[in-house]
Amino acid sequence: MFRIKKIDSYIFKRFITQFLMTFLICIFILLMQFLWKHVSELIGKGVGWSVLAEFFIYAIFSVVPMALPLAILLASLMTFGNLGENFELTAMKAAGISLFRIIRPLIIFISFVCVGAFFFSNYVLPVAQTKLYTLVISLKQKSPELDIPTGEFYSGIPNVQIYVKDKKDHILKNVMIYNFSGGFENAEVTVADSGKVQFTEDKKYIMLSLFDGESFSNLNNQKLSSSTTSIPYRREIFKTKDLLIDFNSDFTRYDESILKNEHVSKNFQQLTHSIDSVSKDVNVSAALQGKTLVDQHFFGRDVIFGSSLNDSLKKVRKIYNTDSLFLSLPQEAMVRVSNSAVEKAKLMSETVEYNKTMIGSQVTYITKHEIERHRKFTLSFACLIFFFIGAPLGAIIRKGGLGMPVVISVIMFIIYYIIDNTGYKMVKEGLWLSYQGMWLSSFVLLPIGIFLTYKAVVDASILDTEQYIKAWALIKSKFNSIRNRKIKLIDSK
Repeated sequence: MFRIKKIDSYIFKRFITQFLMTFLICIFILLMQFLWKHVSELIGKGVGWSVLAEFFIYAIFSVVPMALPLAILLASLMTFGNLGENFELTAMKAAGISLFRIIRPLIIFISFVCVGAFFFSNYVLPVAQTKLYTLVISLKQKSPELDIPTGEFYSGIPNVQIYVKDKKDHILKNVMIYNFSGGFENAEVTVADSGKVQFTEDKKYIMLSLFDGESFSNLNNQKLSSSTTSIPYRREIFKTKDLLIDFNSDFTRYDESILKNEHVSKNFQQLTHSIDSVSKDVNVSAALQGKTLVDQHFFGRDVIFGSSLNDSLKKVRKIYNTDSLFLSLPQEAMVRVSNSAVEKAKLMSETVEYNKTMIGSQVTYITKHEIERHRKFTLSFACLIFFFIGAPLGAIIRKGGLGMPVVISVIMFIIYYIIDNTGYKMVKEGLWLSYQGMWLSSFVLLPIGIFLTYKAVVDASILDTEQYIKAWALIKSKFNSIRNRKIKLIDSK
């Protein structure tokens, strides 16, 4: 019966402290990177704190798949690096405790983390991503907050440019407005000594109240006569004038149903159902298009009923000699037949391209869903692999703290990210099958984890430069001896 001993609780406490700390740090770093990517959707939109808080929460959930493996790698490196640096790991091994016995509680814990990671990516992540991307789309469509600066043109209002020289007590001084709603050539220019801005009650329009000014506009579509090239214009001098400009400042949240058919919003069962249904449609469409192409439009000939394509061509060639028939035609008929053949070939090429486009969009849809389905498992497996890389590597290098472990973790994670992104692009371009590209990083890193675990179990020092110098000297000596033998053999001949 499994019993929790003091060494198990001690190792677990040391690891869980480092894990929680590194997980929060990774979440923060990746969250800042995510915010930097979407900063344009947040700045200057005037949204409330509740919307921003919702955005941050969903963003945190979305970066967990990248933060979790990195946190496990860094925590395991720091934990066993500290144990090795303080000779605690050496004392445990001297007491007859193997490395596998030392990391046994952590293996159990990481196994639960892997299972939890799968359920998180299958049930929590699709909901969070759906809400997040819906919110991002809504923020992109929101008009920016009205804040007219002084000394420069403000272009936050569609088709309108506003210049204000100075502002005092919410009163705009020396206002100049260019209205391009009728086109650039029909721009309306309004200047005023002062003015003020306010929104209508429904928050959908801006009311510009202007004082002591004049406006100019040409009547480009109203020439005096067809014989003159002059264009009339209109000039208006006013004491007060109100301009109503369309400017919806309300935050309109889009419905989440706009993403219901996207791969990011589906769990494993929904992804599988979508892949199966669309794959069936693709197979039916491809078979139907191929049959139509062969039966009705194969170089303008009909396939003989009840025969295969090759048999039909052989029978046609036995009955007709196409070259002799073509050469027996008059010259005008030859030109007419050639043009007809070219037109049919162009029509066939367009038909093939259309069918390729229609099927290609469905294949892309299937590929995206297959990629997302494999991600449900690669996240869990990456957590396990990174633990078996970090724990033995920390026991080997015997360096704790945030120095060497952070450097090694970043390097390993960059390697993992590059390999994973390469596989993803290969699948997306249709060069590899989905499982080949999405599991590429696991196939590459798994042997590294096995190798490091073996070296840690046998207490091998892979970072000892003297061993590599000796190995290089041995290889060099053997190479020199082989070369000397060849030279002696050549001299003897």
